[in-house]
Amino acid sequence: MDYRAVAQEIYDKVGQKENIVSAAHCATRLRLVLADNDKVDAVAVEDVDGVSGVFSASGQLQVILGTGTVNKVYDEFIDIAGITGATKEEAKAAANANTNIFKRAIKTLGDVFVPIIPAIVASGFLMGIMEALNFMVNNNILSIDTSGSVYVFANLFANTAYVFLPILIGFSAARAFGGNPYLGAVIGGLMIHPDLQNAWTVATEGVLKTQSVWFGLYEIDLIGYQGHVIPVIIAVFVMSFIEKKLHKVVPPMFDLFVTPLVSVFVTGYLTSSIIGPVFVYIENGIISGILWLLTLPFGIGSLIMGGLYSTTVVAGIHHMYTVIDIGQLAQYGVTYWLPLASAANMGQGAATLAVGLKTRNQKMKSIALPSSLSCFMGITEPAIFGVNLRYLKPFVCGAIGGAAGAMYASIVSLGATGTGVTGIFGILLCLNNPFNYIMTCLISAGVAFGLTWAFGYSNADEQDNSNSKKKEKPEVEPIVEISIEAEPNKVYAPVEGEVINFDQIPDETFASGVLGPGVGINPTSETVVAPFDGEITVVPDTKHAIGLIDTNGNELLIHVGVDTVTMNGDGFNTFVEVGDKVKAGQKLLSFDKEKIKDAGFSDCVVVLVTNQSDKDNLKIETGNHKSLDEIIEIIK
Repeated sequence: MDYRAVAQEIYDKVGQKENIVSAAHCATRLRLVLADNDKVDAVAVEDVDGVSGVFSASGQLQVILGTGTVNKVYDEFIDIAGITGATKEEAKAAANANTNIFKRAIKTLGDVFVPIIPAIVASGFLMGIMEALNFMVNNNILSIDTSGSVYVFANLFANTAYVFLPILIGFSAARAFGGNPYLGAVIGGLMIHPDLQNAWTVATEGVLKTQSVWFGLYEIDLIGYQGHVIPVIIAVFVMSFIEKKLHKVVPPMFDLFVTPLVSVFVTGYLTSSIIGPVFVYIENGIISGILWLLTLPFGIGSLIMGGLYSTTVVAGIHHMYTVIDIGQLAQYGVTYWLPLASAANMGQGAATLAVGLKTRNQKMKSIALPSSLSCFMGITEPAIFGVNLRYLKPFVCGAIGGAAGAMYASIVSLGATGTGVTGIFGILLCLNNPFNYIMTCLISAGVAFGLTWAFGYSNADEQDNSNSKKKEKPEVEPIVEISIEAEPNKVYAPVEGEVINFDQIPDETFASGVLGPGVGINPTSETVVAPFDGEITVVPDTKHAIGLIDTNGNELLIHVGVDTVTMNGDGFNTFVEVGDKVKAGQKLLSFDKEKIKDAGFSDCVVVLVTNQSDKDNLKIETGNHKSLDEIIEIIK
């Protein structure tokens, strides 16, 4: 695959540099924040070689490229677009501005948890392995020296990320909220301080310490927040808010020590006395409610959630599920949510596999088969967006398969000892019950594959999909502002106004004729139309000029204003792209005369024949003219 060619095609079809606020990527998707989504040809982007699908979510245009490919295409894309890391904050702000508060909250959870998932996965895997080894040792299935350093250290390492999870969350949350991440880590550390009773001992020891707060108004239990998530995130949000406010009001000479001191102390007291107790209660209620749903008789609750899980992935709210996993691990020692997620992912993967094996379309086959493997490994986006949602019925069949597998997992009370990985490798988190995990995956995959093969896809769907794509972007005649019969070698006024000789243009370069002879127009209107029948050759990112060539090879430059390139497109809008065929009178660009003048520039519209060097080869008509009045005749 030519990654640069793929990047170039995507770049061209999303509106190029002037429409790109920022570009980023995750494991599978190129994520673009755009100034105007209406300028995107989504159907054409989806047809680019290597692109598995295109959708909009969380204020971003997300282009599915798959693992490995996305990194290489992203590197080429930002090189072509000239985007720097500094624009990522602008992109985040722009994306957030286009989403509601619920979606922003879900995205924030993703920003907090995605960076720490590797630590959670490592501990989860090791916990699963140690659980399995302990089971085999205790039941005399395996003989291992449990006093050896490898075994002892492995047990020590296994739960480290979970023991100190509030510190990891504190650090990551502060970065997400724009606070000092090290102060965030301190807040997390305060919440599991050794002077607090370990939360995991309360069930057996009872509450050992209490403390009156707010001048004796009431008492709180001095218990740590091991295994809790929501209270830590809320606490760090408060700390970040206080810190940022203090940075604005504290004099610079005192800021270094006053701001951290006040931020930590005030947040610590609020957390210990109000935030912690309140949100522990709320979090416990949420976790208990979810467990109640998942343990409804006959697996009904899991059946429903397993069927809906993939839809929540499409909606982009699946990052919130890490909170559920961690909360259940803290309360019950296992999470019943992860097997449900695995069932849903296996179902979608099997549906994609059925499409890949059944289709006769080679491009779809090349997308579906690797996407299904990726889905079985826990990366679902290429399969869901690139294949299943494209035809919809495979997505529904995959959801039904996921529901069936999740129902079985609930009936057998399957729980995972960690979180972060689903699909085939998720078995490492279910070594306490590997048979039922395998059965969960097989049921999900079998039901989804069978339904998709029988009812969910036919090659006629491929034809219907192609036809619908064609209908999405029909061939249309160009919009012509004024209809005239253009004559060869004649240039018509692209804008209404006073036509002057090019040597009167208020710019030395244009007036000297070094770029070619022509005219200037002091405009009385703000719309530039095509001055002849021809083809667009130049549309700069700054939108202030248009290059054209007519059917006789005459090359023209229309430049709106003098030095307006420095306005970076502000006040300008283009309606054509390079390669477009245009008719005389077709709208090319619009401009704001007042913005040009406010910026201190002349609004003179320059019209030059750039492949002519002698002004005597042009017959020019000066004076006041309306749009599409004849102003230049090219003699030679």
